[in-house]
Amino acid sequence: MKFIDEAKIYVRAGDGGSGCVSFRREKYIPRGGPNGGDGGKGGDVVIRASRNHSTLLDLKFNQHHVAKRGGRGEGSNKTGKHSPDVKIIVPVGTLVKDAETGEILADITADGQKYIVAGGGEGGKGNARFATSTNRAPRYAQEGKKGEERWVELELKLLADVGIIGLPNAGKSTFISKVSAARPKIADFPFTTLKPNLGVVKYGNFETFVIADIPGLVKGANQGSGLGIKFLRHIERTTLLLHILDVSRDAHNSIWEDFKSINNELALFSPALIEKPQIVALNKIDLLVASEKVEKEVKIFRKHGIKLFPISAISGEGIDALIKEIIKTLQMQKVS
Repeated sequence: MKFIDEAKIYVRAGDGGSGCVSFRREKYIPRGGPNGGDGGKGGDVVIRASRNHSTLLDLKFNQHHVAKRGGRGEGSNKTGKHSPDVKIIVPVGTLVKDAETGEILADITADGQKYIVAGGGEGGKGNARFATSTNRAPRYAQEGKKGEERWVELELKLLADVGIIGLPNAGKSTFISKVSAARPKIADFPFTTLKPNLGVVKYGNFETFVIADIPGLVKGANQGSGLGIKFLRHIERTTLLLHILDVSRDAHNSIWEDFKSINNELALFSPALIEKPQIVALNKIDLLVASEKVEKEVKIFRKHGIKLFPISAISGEGIDALIKEIIKTLQMQKVS
């Protein structure tokens, strides 16, 4: 399924039905009086979250969502039929914004959560409602009220406990496939991951946490370079960040420079991201070229007050210690 995390849709609720002008006409009752019923309510447009949906793909190509108007009132004080609501199903983690003003209307974060994005108009009152002691035969009724309408922007932000960040080809996808049942595309070239991947990591008897693999960031990502800017929003909800670095990378910059470069992109995109707890892992220690660099890099990071976790996403070396640190940090965040 194609991953779509943005969509713009038009919603229009139904107008209320018109009230009825009617008079009671029965044999032997010459002055029956008004008995026009009220109009029915127009249908709402309702957004509902479902954990079974993971993309906004359906809404990308189905932009218009219009509810029907309420039924007209009838004689004998019969209220018009209320129109059914139009339901729009979105993934959990969808942000609903007014397209014109940018105002956040709703943050859909729970399965089954609902939000009326456009309210249906109330039905007009029938002439029976206007009868008084001085006006016993009103010959008028109300029109139904107009339903709300607007253009709405939907923005999906994945809900995960841990967001994996790092340069392309650092081994993020291999790591998530090692610790969870997620099976992302993996290859030995940059930008293999073209969309975020979610995985569930199990620990203890029945406990789990959700981890998200974000496509690789590059320098200038906050200005649109690479793929990272498109998906950075998906780590805004995470509790902590797992920064995976590639110890085998042959580059002029040191691993420490790579670390600073990625964090700079996070800060430029959103200052809140750089404030999140961050655990740093040094991947691919199983390679021969890495054997001499690991100890050196650990010392460099230690000098800056950062604990480095050497791991191999392929062999599994060091992963247990890393998972324990993640669990410990998550539990500390819950307490605080």
